[in-house]
Amino acid sequence: MSLLKEVLPWWARWLALVSAAAVFGTICYNKGKQNEGGKHIAYVNQQAERSNKIAKAQQVVVTQTQFKYVDRIKTIYIKGETIEKQVPIYITQADNVRFAVNAGFVRLYDAAWSGDDPGLAADSDREPAGISLAQVAAVNAGNATSCRAWRELALGLREHYIHLQAATNVTKQF
Repeated sequence: MSLLKEVLPWWARWLALVSAAAVFGTICYNKGKQNEGGKHIAYVNQQAERSNKIAKAQQVVVTQTQFKYVDRIKTIYIKGETIEKQVPIYITQADNVRFAVNAGFVRLYDAAWSGDDPGLAADSDREPAGISLAQVAAVNAGNATSCRAWRELALGLREHYIHLQAATNVTKQF
């Protein structure tokens, strides 16, 4: 040690000591940064795994909902077509002659479906509309079929959304 004191001045020894401390501190600091980096990478991997689980769960929900409601809506339209084909059985030509549909009925019917105000009643509303009772029945059957299909679609979307939420929330426990 005395040789070191004679060869190196005090400031050189002090510089060597500070440099050694800085190197040691840097090594320790980088170790800590590596540890934090590893934690971050683990967190990112955990989030990616969670996202994959959610995506798979949601894919199952989409498939189940599609199978369920496509069949239901198809069945509704098939039944509706069957009912429309039966109109001539229930409403004969004699019924069409006996029961006239007036223009006022058509105006109110159209206003109800469009949401517009039908306006004031007029004498022309009492005149025949030139539409048979069978035509009215067929249109009503078609409209009822469409409404039932849209209802199923709305119910299906609501159910689909609830199941997607459940699939997403189940994986939050990860």
